[in-house]
Amino acid sequence: MPNEIKCPKCGNTIDVENVVATELEQKFQEKYRTQQQQWADSMEAERTKLLDEQKLFEEKKNRENELFRQKLLQEKQKMEADIQTQVRKSVAQDYEVQLRMLEQANKDNEERLKLSRQKEVEFLQKESQLKNKEAELEISVQQKLQDERTKLAEELKRLEEQRLQAKETEYQMRLREMQKQLDDQRKLAEDMKRRAEQGSTQLQGEVQELELEEMLRNTFPFDDIAEVGKGVRGADCIQTVRNQFGQDCGKIIFESKRRKDFSNEWIEKLKADMRSQGADVAVLVTQVSPKDMEHMGERNGVWICSFSEVRGLVHALRDGIMKIANVAKSQQNKGEKVHMLYDYLTSQEFSSQWKAVREGFLSMKISIQRERDSMEKLWKSREKQLEKVLLNAAHIHGSIEGIAGQHTIDFNIEEESNGDNLLDG
Repeated sequence: MPNEIKCPKCGNTIDVENVVATELEQKFQEKYRTQQQQWADSMEAERTKLLDEQKLFEEKKNRENELFRQKLLQEKQKMEADIQTQVRKSVAQDYEVQLRMLEQANKDNEERLKLSRQKEVEFLQKESQLKNKEAELEISVQQKLQDERTKLAEELKRLEEQRLQAKETEYQMRLREMQKQLDDQRKLAEDMKRRAEQGSTQLQGEVQELELEEMLRNTFPFDDIAEVGKGVRGADCIQTVRNQFGQDCGKIIFESKRRKDFSNEWIEKLKADMRSQGADVAVLVTQVSPKDMEHMGERNGVWICSFSEVRGLVHALRDGIMKIANVAKSQQNKGEKVHMLYDYLTSQEFSSQWKAVREGFLSMKISIQRERDSMEKLWKSREKQLEKVLLNAAHIHGSIEGIAGQHTIDFNIEEESNGDNLLDG
């Protein structure tokens, strides 16, 4: 099966997808139970704290009411004593003073009662917020678990597709070698004898040349891929880069080598062919690289890469050639374009359009600022969650290496990995 590996020690067959999915699900379930217990403990502590605060508030309120009643009683007794001592004073004056004192006392009591009700309302609001927060956290955890399961399934699918693609490429190469061998067997006996003496080196080189030309034609159907005929001095093929309008922008010359030892003479020969053909860039596709080059790179004006790297390299070189051609084209009729550009920039049309752009920009800026303020807290929270995901992914990688052997599967999430490094076997 494509998702099974065999243990080199015990010989047992292990389903990688099942092991990874089971271990990841157990980790996330354990993490969810731990977080849920922590949230429950936190909410229980918050609820207990609020209940304690309410109890202290009730006790304080009772004490203040009792003190108020005692104070009121004392003041009442004092007023009665004052009335007895000041009986000769005006009755109307004494009544007015007592009324003001009672109104003030009643007002103070109402203020205390209002504060008590306000604190009670705040307590109920906090309790409601805690319940809403608990429901939101539950939904968020379930969503994260589902997202992680989806990401893991997609990653396993991508790894399997890359592995199958690598096998398909190797199969196509071998199939072309067999077809080439069958074609060569139909030739004359002298040609067969000469090819048998030379070995399979030239045959393999011709197969790679054919595969390279077909790959370039399929990847860049609008470019002109010209094959250099056998016996003609020059490289293996020439790619004429064309833009979306079908205009020629430049040329890339290719030389294909499939030998066991690298020779610096290939570089000098390809540079000479590049000058003779008028090409802009030269690419040497070789099975073996120079000793001091681990990956594709540039050496003495010539790009050197393997067959698996040539597609990405040509994409980059082709983009650069088209940009240079566009810059050169933009320099044509520069003086006339400057006058036309000045007339446009000073016209009413440009002024109206720029005013509309500015209004739209200001509106978008205000909207983005509002969204940024509302999302800032959520971004910080997701950064912490992402760090936890990366840590768990590293744990999964270590567990799989311990089961299946080192460097068996690349689970690097942050960097893109080449298809050649996915499976060492």
